[in-house]
Amino acid sequence: MNIIDRLTLFSPLDFAAVALLFGLWFAIGWRIEHPSAKRASVSVLMAGYRREWMRQMITRSPRIYDAAILGSLRQGTAFFASASMISIGGVLALVGNTEQLIGIADDLTLGRDPAIVWELKLMVTLFFVTNAFLKFVWSNRLFGYCAVLMSAVPNEVDHSATLPRAMQAGEINVTAARGFNRGLRSVYFGLASVSWLGGPFALIAASLVTCLVLWRREFASQSRDVLLAGDNYGA
Repeated sequence: MNIIDRLTLFSPLDFAAVALLFGLWFAIGWRIEHPSAKRASVSVLMAGYRREWMRQMITRSPRIYDAAILGSLRQGTAFFASASMISIGGVLALVGNTEQLIGIADDLTLGRDPAIVWELKLMVTLFFVTNAFLKFVWSNRLFGYCAVLMSAVPNEVDHSATLPRAMQAGEINVTAARGFNRGLRSVYFGLASVSWLGGPFALIAASLVTCLVLWRREFASQSRDVLLAGDNYGA
């Protein structure tokens, strides 16, 4: 069976559902990273606090506290990278043993599609999980770069290289966080893509719900209100 014959196993609604999934994934990611000036996202607000963190680090002595925070951030990326790798193995195991999925589909009266249909559906999930793994690994590496740059910041506050190197560390920190957030979004939409096993309508619903959840957390959450309040919070 060639690729054209395999694609005919899917309905136009399936293609529309997959297009919606990828479209929302790209759109919400772009909007979070490029919000309007009037409504900043949590990610953009946190980027400002990360840069301020590096400025405050200059006057902090010793800088053990900063190192501890960075260490916890690296642990988080390492955890999600490991979890993503385990998920990749799990999806690949399902791709090689689709008989169980076919049996479950029969029990749920979802129809008995050929094994290739289930395998291609799982490939979409595999794409998101793999992308998440790569983002988490790169984020972990960037946090390592940030640690080196922070160590290169002179202890003398008035040293000519102190502020520039601290700002370099801040930008690397922001970039690492951006990669981490992209990995998390891939995990979200990877979970949504699993719903395609239940049909195109399930995938459409899961994609819309996932996008709504991400939008709310970035643009309409209580944590965002706290960040916007800044120094006036609790006053």
